[in-house]
Amino acid sequence: MLAPPRHSARWDSPIILDPYSPGRRRIESGSRRGATVDDGAMTDTYGIRRATPDDLPAIFGLIGTAATWLQEYKNTDQWARPWPNRRARDARVRQGVRNGLTWMVENREGVVVATVTCREHGNNKLWTKQELAQPAAYVSRLIVSREHSGEGIGAALIDWAGLLGVGGWTAEWIRVDVWTTNLALHDYYKGRGFEHLRTLQFKDYWEYPSAALFQKPTAEVDVDAAARFKLEEGPHGKVK
Repeated sequence: MLAPPRHSARWDSPIILDPYSPGRRRIESGSRRGATVDDGAMTDTYGIRRATPDDLPAIFGLIGTAATWLQEYKNTDQWARPWPNRRARDARVRQGVRNGLTWMVENREGVVVATVTCREHGNNKLWTKQELAQPAAYVSRLIVSREHSGEGIGAALIDWAGLLGVGGWTAEWIRVDVWTTNLALHDYYKGRGFEHLRTLQFKDYWEYPSAALFQKPTAEVDVDAAARFKLEEGPHGKVK
């Protein structure tokens, strides 16, 4: 059985114990276990693996494409500039990969279609001491390529991250800090069962512009949706 690494980093906002392993808290799905459905239609499944430094160009490419799309089509300043600057942003991305917290999703042809970063610890600038004492999966940098938008990959990845936290550290919550001005994204999370806890106000908006806090119980995870992602393993059964 694979043991989850323990990291003390709290900067980003989840490695794997099998979330379905015996002895772990089971989450029951209301729909058929093993069937992958989306509004009644069968959906594709994808491979998911831990990111390596070789994936950094793909990750930065997804970030860049998403930033351009946000500026052109959404009324938000999200990612209008690297935050707090490009050097610090890139360092966070590299740290997430280095710590084994970032994951890559690929289709059957090996093409990257999404990425997500998920961790055990939240940022103490955003979450209270009481909240940080509760086991949770903190999700960040969830990006789906524009070519695969509208396929439910992002929502399914949120559920997958929740199960990752359940299997790794008995997470009770999935938590995410959402860009403060991206109201459409707020509605997206609300529509997927997340509760808006609060939006923090900083004297300088750019001190932390992603300060709308949402959470959802892992007990409400859609197990069938999370099953769209199949863990890829490297030599000797170790996760890539």
